[in-house]
Amino acid sequence: MSEIDVRLRTALGGFTLDAAFTAPARGMTALFGPSGSGKTTVLRCIAGLVRPAAGRIQINGECWQDEERGHFVPPHRRAIGYVFQEPSLFPHLSVRGNLQYGLKRAVERRIAFAQAVEWLGLGALLERGPRHLSGGERQRVAIARALLASPRLLLLDEPLAALDDAAKGDIVPYLERLHRELSIPALYVSHSADDVARICDYMVLMENGTVREHGALGALLTRLDLPLAHGDSAGAVIDATVLERDETFQLMTLAFNGGRLAVAGGNAPTGAHVRVRVHARDVSLALTPPERSSVLNILPARVLDIADDTPGRAMVRLAVGDAVLLARITRKSAAVLELRAGVSVYAQIKGVALLK
Repeated sequence: MSEIDVRLRTALGGFTLDAAFTAPARGMTALFGPSGSGKTTVLRCIAGLVRPAAGRIQINGECWQDEERGHFVPPHRRAIGYVFQEPSLFPHLSVRGNLQYGLKRAVERRIAFAQAVEWLGLGALLERGPRHLSGGERQRVAIARALLASPRLLLLDEPLAALDDAAKGDIVPYLERLHRELSIPALYVSHSADDVARICDYMVLMENGTVREHGALGALLTRLDLPLAHGDSAGAVIDATVLERDETFQLMTLAFNGGRLAVAGGNAPTGAHVRVRVHARDVSLALTPPERSSVLNILPARVLDIADDTPGRAMVRLAVGDAVLLARITRKSAAVLELRAGVSVYAQIKGVALLK
């Protein structure tokens, strides 16, 4: 079966890991949760660096571990590419030399040298040494080196955590490109919802050493029974297509399965696939369509359910066509509008963040 299937149970000091999940065999899956929830431990178990007391790991039908049968594939025989928080490049080798080291580890050639260089934008850096690279550039080299080992699975352990905002801005577009073009699956550890929203399609939500839920990213972000859908950072992710561009007002019109959105700025061409994030704090509700409003994006919606949020506030889950949005409003507003499941409203979207 073409999927990632992980079942782990072990105790490490005072920490207990009891995690089970399946994930798609293509694209990026986020291991998401607060610090100390067990995300990195799961990655180390998958890599074979930690051997759990009980468990099973199967990647695309290939069993790497099954403790019931005493089966354990050692780390060097697991076809993985591992990228750590710190790049760990060989300081005495140039960028080219570091990448060639990755080629030497490849059991079978699935990604060509030129392809990895082009994907990560390293052509102008090949003869430089690691000391002459920025933090984002070093991490791009580390990712390319991992890819050149031709792994069956890519493991990314918070690769942006050690970078400042400028360096993150340097590397995220390359991660987005990998998300679009990489044919092998990747597990991406993070506790940043914004980073995950940009580059992942699937999420494993971890909490206190267990998997609370796993599923499609968009669905988990908007489930009111999960913590992701609460607080100031809550929001929905929408995949859309650029329908047209208005150069006079510098607006893009995006089509998605709930209608159209006008987004300021952006340079994606007509027909391009993009992803946007709509924060719940940027969505207000009305029972009738507002007239002569400065808000460009006003969409008919239907209330799916409502839950209490922070004190004095409510989170409203909305169906907009086949898409789902969140609106964070005051509890008084919810009472005045008499909101309940099934009520038709108009969602006024004051801000749309273009992710890619």
